[in-house]
Amino acid sequence: MTILLFGITKDIVGSSSLKLDTFNELESKIHTVGELKNYLGERYPKLNTLSSLAVAVNNAFAENETVVNTHDEIALIPPVSGG
Repeated sequence: MTILLFGITKDIVGSSSLKLDTFNELESKIHTVGELKNYLGERYPKLNTLSSLAVAVNNAFAENETVVNTHDEIALIPPVSGG
C-alpha cells in the first residue's frame, strides 16, 4: 500500500510517501480507511492534531468505512486554507 502525503502531512511524516507492507503482523490489521487513520495517528501523533484529514483511495475521496487493499494508492489530504 502506497500512501502519498501532501502539505502538513508530508512535514509531519518527513517524507512525501510511505510504503506499508500490509502483510506485516501489525499492518495486516488495516482493512479500512478508519483503521489506517488510527494506525498512522499512533505512529505519527501530530496527525491527530489536524482539524480535518481527507483520504482518497485510488483517486476517489473515501469514508472511514472504505475498504483498503495492498495494491491501493492512498492520499492523505490535509486541510487547505487560502483564498
